[in-house]
Amino acid sequence: MAAGTEDSPTAPAAPAPASAAFDGGAFQTLLVEERPDRVHVQLNRPGVRNAIDQTMIDELHAVCAVLEADPKTLILSGANGVFASGADIAQLRERRRDDALAGINSTLFARIAELPMPVIAALDGYALGGGAELAYAADFRIGTPSVKIGNPETGLGILAAAGASWRLKELVGEPVAKEILLAGRILTAEEALAVHLITSIHEPDGLIDAANALADRIGKQDRLATRITKSVFSAPAESHPVIDQLAQAVLFESEAKFDRMQKFLDRKKK
Repeated sequence: MAAGTEDSPTAPAAPAPASAAFDGGAFQTLLVEERPDRVHVQLNRPGVRNAIDQTMIDELHAVCAVLEADPKTLILSGANGVFASGADIAQLRERRRDDALAGINSTLFARIAELPMPVIAALDGYALGGGAELAYAADFRIGTPSVKIGNPETGLGILAAAGASWRLKELVGEPVAKEILLAGRILTAEEALAVHLITSIHEPDGLIDAANALADRIGKQDRLATRITKSVFSAPAESHPVIDQLAQAVLFESEAKFDRMQKFLDRKKK
């Protein structure tokens, strides 16, 4: 049984044929399933617990390019009972100053966070280091009882530089963020649920159904209103309330606003 705030999973709709943009043969490290309103991307490097290497980074950039041109909800998960155990340490060990300044992982995770439609991270097993930072970039995080999430980077002589150093404080508050970032604390699923880092817990065989149920709920909202709300939510504090007013002005002129409100009024009359 699921714990937390999400609705019970519903049977997923049949997947649509993948578009040419998501030709499964084009990816070495990802498994991709596309539907009319969403894309499910599984990280798939089973020999190294889905560690994030340069190829996976490049392939996730390719996914982002498609979703920027044709916005859909993105579900991210990991194959074989693991989300992502971190960055590929063999590659990470060889990176130097210029690689750090290039922001190899942080540039991708920022791009994922800024996708037009919501991103759902469905976590199972390890979500550590870069894997955790990828999850932090999502709009929603749900998990299984086996989730272990955190940032052990300082134990490797580096810092969590792909978003954790600032996103994590916003997500869980400064005290817990410092335990994770400075003391290497790894949260269990129940601990992550308690601090709202994940919002629900599901058995492994129901995790993707739960992610699809959440995507279904997103899909019932007006598409333009969802996109604009996500943008306004992410805007810097100093841009409010002007950005809210401008965004609302756009939505007040949309056909969907009139149609949806009229349907609401018609239901009230019955």
